[in-house]
Amino acid sequence: MLRRSLTSLSRGLSTYCFTTLQDLTQKQNFVRRLLSVKEASGLTFDEIASRLGVTNIYCAQLFYNQAQLKEETAKKLRRVVPGLSDSDLEEMGRVPLRCYPAEVLQDPTIYRFYEVITHYGMSLKAVISEKFGDGIMSAIDFNIAVDAAKDENGNNRVVVTLNGKFLPHTEHKDHLGKA
Repeated sequence: MLRRSLTSLSRGLSTYCFTTLQDLTQKQNFVRRLLSVKEASGLTFDEIASRLGVTNIYCAQLFYNQAQLKEETAKKLRRVVPGLSDSDLEEMGRVPLRCYPAEVLQDPTIYRFYEVITHYGMSLKAVISEKFGDGIMSAIDFNIAVDAAKDENGNNRVVVTLNGKFLPHTEHKDHLGKA
């Protein structure tokens, strides 16, 4: 009974632009399809992103169904990656189910980011507080990009830029007169 209620609820929500993907398995299958179409296009995330006017990471987020495809970008994406079907673009335009399998943290590249944040987290927080005051960096009003560089010895370097809006913590005022 509960499962039927949840299914009918999610069907109703999908009319309000929520994802029609019901679980992680459906999402994984959809992502595999999107990545297969991208691969067939012969284009990299950098190349697609450049043509769309978005960052390379945001472009990848679209293909991993972790970001909602906006209408203006969808029109460009249709031209850049013509193998995407109307139903692909329609689903990409819905509010996605932002989740991933727990095993993703076992990937060494992804785990390094976890280690970086764990290792540098308190220092990042301290410097942000010194520069801006008490608050956080938004992960919503946020851009991230990856670039390549060479160091002074000619070694390859990964450059990750995190650019988020500062959101100050606020004093909680009694706006309802109940305090």
